[in-house]
Amino acid sequence: MINGMINVYKEKGYTSHDVVAKLRGIVGQKKIGHTGTLDPDATGVLPVCLGKATKLCDMLTDKNKTYEAVLLLGKSTDTQDTSGTVLEEKDISSLSEQTVRDCILGYIGDYEQLPPMYSALKVNGKKLYELAREGKEIERKKRQVHIIDIQILAMELPRVRMTVSCSKGTYIRTLCHDIGNDLQVGGCMEQLIRTRVSSFTIEHSETLAQLEERKKNGTLKEVLIPIDAMFSHLPAVHLNERGFFLVSNGNRFSLDDITEEAFAAEDGAEIRVYNSGEFMAIYCFRKQERIFQIKKMFYQKDS
Repeated sequence: MINGMINVYKEKGYTSHDVVAKLRGIVGQKKIGHTGTLDPDATGVLPVCLGKATKLCDMLTDKNKTYEAVLLLGKSTDTQDTSGTVLEEKDISSLSEQTVRDCILGYIGDYEQLPPMYSALKVNGKKLYELAREGKEIERKKRQVHIIDIQILAMELPRVRMTVSCSKGTYIRTLCHDIGNDLQVGGCMEQLIRTRVSSFTIEHSETLAQLEERKKNGTLKEVLIPIDAMFSHLPAVHLNERGFFLVSNGNRFSLDDITEEAFAAEDGAEIRVYNSGEFMAIYCFRKQERIFQIKKMFYQKDS
């Protein structure tokens, strides 16, 4: 089984589920998961986890992301992007570039965002877009999201091209919609490219066709990112024989169970745990008790 992560470039027309299904066929294994939904019309970075790395899916979903988007002012749609049905069109000739710029940059920071009906968010076990396609609209609660930064790349009204760095759970379509509402002309998203998820960047992503070719010529391992690469910023410890026995059974262990002669870390610090060079788990250090407690296990006895 292949264990690790691949930085996939999701092309337009594919759902995130489509990417996983096609990658299963390419690599020949079922245990694969993606790390966050991208709309079918959106393109860009989609980290995919294989084998034991699927335990990372929820952790990567929580990471900050960066997008390049095109905001189209003067048009509102039911999906909040240009793929939807136009609900209203308004004249934007009275808008100045400075007014638009000030409004957009005013979204930097925390703001309350209402999840769109056309989204994969589940309510009572059913995805919102499924309800929307049935012509239903249900009450949703606003959620606080954080816009880390917005850079305006080009402005040729009614279009604005911008990069947005944001927290998990942020809908760029909704951001475009909200900006349009604030400017009282309406707005929707015309284009979306995800350029970064945590340390995964678009420059190092590969299409499904490229990955299929790598599988055929035996170079897939060259783009396979090991699990512990996601934790390279954390301190590491290496187990002795007793420590390996304890960790392989999911138990906590002490400073006496590592090969390092001296170890120092803050209380509650997360630690990478290795045995004979093999990455096993993430543990938390309890300084006062001089012990390590398990947080996330990646080791499998049959591996």
